[in-house]
Amino acid sequence: MEDEVEQQSQLVGEDGENDIVTEKAAFTHEEPHQDGTTPPKSDAEIEVLHEKVTKQIIKEGHGEKPSKYSTCFVHYRAWTESTQHKFEDTWLEQRPVELVLGKEKKEMEGLRIGISSMKSGERALIHVGWELGYGKEGSFSFPNVPPMADIIYEAELIGFDETKEGKPRSDMTVEERIGAADRRRMDGNALFMEDKPEEAIQQYEMAIAYMGDDFMFQLFGKYHDMALAVKNPCHLNMAACFIKLKQYEDAIMQCGIVLAEDGNNVKALYRRGKARAELGQTEAAREDLLKARKYAPTDKAIVRELQLLAEHEKVVYQKQKEMYKGILGPRPEPKPQKTNWLAFFFQWLVSLFYRIFNRKTQKNE
Repeated sequence: MEDEVEQQSQLVGEDGENDIVTEKAAFTHEEPHQDGTTPPKSDAEIEVLHEKVTKQIIKEGHGEKPSKYSTCFVHYRAWTESTQHKFEDTWLEQRPVELVLGKEKKEMEGLRIGISSMKSGERALIHVGWELGYGKEGSFSFPNVPPMADIIYEAELIGFDETKEGKPRSDMTVEERIGAADRRRMDGNALFMEDKPEEAIQQYEMAIAYMGDDFMFQLFGKYHDMALAVKNPCHLNMAACFIKLKQYEDAIMQCGIVLAEDGNNVKALYRRGKARAELGQTEAAREDLLKARKYAPTDKAIVRELQLLAEHEKVVYQKQKEMYKGILGPRPEPKPQKTNWLAFFFQWLVSLFYRIFNRKTQKNE
């Protein structure tokens, strides 16, 4: 099951390095590698997009830029520039924003200008003047933004859909949303096969974005099954991508989402076990892999991973044994005691004196 994309419903997989899942045809994204409490620093060139909007690229993107009425999927953090107070974080909430360019809320106008200049996968620092943010009055509900507050965004354009009418998810029928998600899933599979795991992740994220918790909660019967048949493979495929990128904690998180829905999912157990093994979490890895083998006893990838885990533990044990041997050293042998002739002579002399004294005493009596 290694790193193959899920095409049709199948077991964990056989050999090879292609393991993404495309079973029949909520939202998480890699957390930027920083604590996120304060705006990141960037030495990149400042690009003036508008009198009140500037941008500095943190990570380059790829492909084309979105046009007017494109439906963009965006992650961002937002701070007030003067106080450095963070008032919104979609990464923390694990839910992206859907922004239809040209139909955004008034307070998102500055962010829209920044997003319009970005490519898919691009992450940037965007400075927005208060006039294109929450305005003179600010916001005293959620989010809480003071009056006349300039804003700093750390934003990432995950991807976008080019739609002439700018149709948001909320206006789509159930079939349209599931269909749009499935198309993104297939695009992700193609990118994975081209050895572009980062770009594939973006497609899977956008697919999952069509099926957030609010949407899934409303579905019953066949529609719920149809949505899960797209959503779960996307999470599993993302896990395979993260393993390929050595981002094992992210892979574990994606598998956990699937296992929360289906605790016996073989692919999720296998991939989580593999990721845990890479992190040195051997007991947890063995538990996952043994459970996966229970439901797929003949799957070669699972058997092989268990063998690798056993071999790794054996090597670790031998290294620890040698290490402790070197630290403690061999057990010391008992040293033979030397004879103290002076003490021996003194004891003999005392004994002799005692015998002589005892004889004289007996004669006197």
